[in-house]
Amino acid sequence: MKHLFRLGVDAGGTFTDFILSDANGKVLLCKSLSTPQDGTLAISDGLRQLAEHTGLSIEELVQSCDLCINGTTVCLNALIELKGVKVGLLCTAGHEDSIEIRLGHKEEGYRYDASYPPAPQLAPRELRCPVRGRVLADGTEREALNEDDILAAIQVFKAAQVKSVAISFVWAIKNPAHEQRARALIAEHMPDVFICCGHEVYPQIKEYTRTSTTVVNAYLSPVMSAYVAKIDDYFKSLGAQQPVRYFQSNGGLAVGEVMRERAVNAINSGPASAPQAGLFIAEPFGINNVITVDMGGTSFDITMAKDGQTSLNRDIDFLRNRIGVPMIHVETLGAGGGSIAHVNSFGMLEVGPHSAGSFPGPACYQQGGDLPTVTDANIVLGYLNPEAALGGKVQLSKEKAENAIRYHVADPLNIELAHAAYGISTIVNQNMANGIRRITIEQGYDPRDFSLICAGGAAGMHIVELAEDMGINSVLVPKFASGLCAFGQIISDVKYNYLATQTMLIDGKQQYADLNATLARLEHEGRAKLQADGFKPEEIVVERSMEMRYVGQVHECNVAISNELINDASMQTILRDFHLRHEALFTYSEPQSVVELVNVEVMVRGQVEKPHIAPIAAATQATSEAIVAHRPMILSHQYEWEDTPVYNGSALGAGDVIAGPAIIQEPTTTLLLKKGWQANLHTSGTYHLTKAA
Repeated sequence: MKHLFRLGVDAGGTFTDFILSDANGKVLLCKSLSTPQDGTLAISDGLRQLAEHTGLSIEELVQSCDLCINGTTVCLNALIELKGVKVGLLCTAGHEDSIEIRLGHKEEGYRYDASYPPAPQLAPRELRCPVRGRVLADGTEREALNEDDILAAIQVFKAAQVKSVAISFVWAIKNPAHEQRARALIAEHMPDVFICCGHEVYPQIKEYTRTSTTVVNAYLSPVMSAYVAKIDDYFKSLGAQQPVRYFQSNGGLAVGEVMRERAVNAINSGPASAPQAGLFIAEPFGINNVITVDMGGTSFDITMAKDGQTSLNRDIDFLRNRIGVPMIHVETLGAGGGSIAHVNSFGMLEVGPHSAGSFPGPACYQQGGDLPTVTDANIVLGYLNPEAALGGKVQLSKEKAENAIRYHVADPLNIELAHAAYGISTIVNQNMANGIRRITIEQGYDPRDFSLICAGGAAGMHIVELAEDMGINSVLVPKFASGLCAFGQIISDVKYNYLATQTMLIDGKQQYADLNATLARLEHEGRAKLQADGFKPEEIVVERSMEMRYVGQVHECNVAISNELINDASMQTILRDFHLRHEALFTYSEPQSVVELVNVEVMVRGQVEKPHIAPIAAATQATSEAIVAHRPMILSHQYEWEDTPVYNGSALGAGDVIAGPAIIQEPTTTLLLKKGWQANLHTSGTYHLTKAA
């Protein structure tokens, strides 16, 4: 069957978003309530909606797709809720407690908080088994592997009904023989358990980071494997012509076979596509510095791209677990439309991080929920039309929203209902603005140098307030903002990261043969993997980087390098870039100090043909003709109701300019324009929000 479509599915905590693009540039967007108990139920509902739009059966629709792509929060949710599998750890004797010691300090922000509890351990102490045998830093064997220790550990694991085993021995990255033998013994005696080794999961220096990353991978991989098997089987049953591609935390696609073994690479699967989507949206405007904010029902995700390059995190504490593999830098807050507002024990209003989710959902959903949320506040303030949610497919109750806010917030604080609702909106805006500061200012970037990209169904009602708080004067809101991450998936490439440790002092006396050989080996592995996936050599892009530091430092800076052979001249360029990056991060550099190379990385990317978006028609009527109603709204802390025009976004054309205050209603999102702002609808289907002249 001819490939007519590309499908992106983004399974979030509250909604599952679907984007379907066709060969003519038409983009269809629909949503269904997420079904965490069985992801195929939400997917089935979304495919049914898309099939109705296209006039095809679900089977015909899927068979007409060149790619079906799935972003999922299954690993993230399992880590948040601690619902992974029981993990046993084999580690070098004497290192059983390294993942609990955590390098001797608490996470950033809690280092001096004596009351902050220890992190929960994914591999409990009784299942962390020591193994004698030692490899040194140069890869030589100091002490032979004690296989009796491994056999004893196997009995412990069997008695505890362990489902997954992580293996992490000291300096296995220099000589993996001990880890490989341990894997063989585990596989022989426990053939049904999942096994992963540190030298494969995170093949770089840093024993704690490698062990923690391996444990997280062992904890999540059986969960991800079960999910992948179910999704793959479902799409196969519909006659899919290609294997389902899954979105990775590094911003690229991978087949299910890879994700089953490396679930740690899928923790940020959903929001990781946002920066690529943001750059795509911004390209027609000549903008390549973007901050993409995605406010859905459960969370608020922030990502950034500078000079057209997405921002990657390495060696971070994520949900109190150290993870070393590269991940798109996503700042996630409990600040979605379903975030619950409550009065704390000090008599102060708080919003989030707990969410009403998809069930029972906000009080206005009429599904049994009675706690006030951000969505309830937006209805009370007049921003959200109860009859227009999801294009009229979901009808919300203003009365239930009012009752929830009155009972849980307004009455306990002895304030008026409208004041309580505006307070909820203000606090969630401040929470989100603080998150943007963490991913920009605290990383050495000025948010005023960026455009703000609006994503998620709830973000449009808060985006202008966020822009004002951050001093940002350019905001882009695509018509399909509520499905932007799903769109980011269908424009992304297949991507793999290959890591290695390569320690070296850059003091002018070094030779580069070993370094060049390591980089060449990683590139060869990556190219071979992509060519096995069906990519031609000319479709493969290679990017290299190094992790470097001043001698004596603990933390490294990541520096992009060229793909050429490294020699004295090119190393001077690398050193210059390192000093500049160090100064951007830490406000100083030391060009006179000796620099140390620690790790290297090669990213390979198989370029996938990108779908295009058909331009929208030019405006043919006055913008006033698109006004469908006027609603009283509270738009400032003066708490005065203002009669505000409501525009039907579907009736606007390219070139239309709407001045605030106003509401623009799209089928799956609502855009609130404050006074002093205007929205210009671009031919690409994106609203460009700027300060009015």
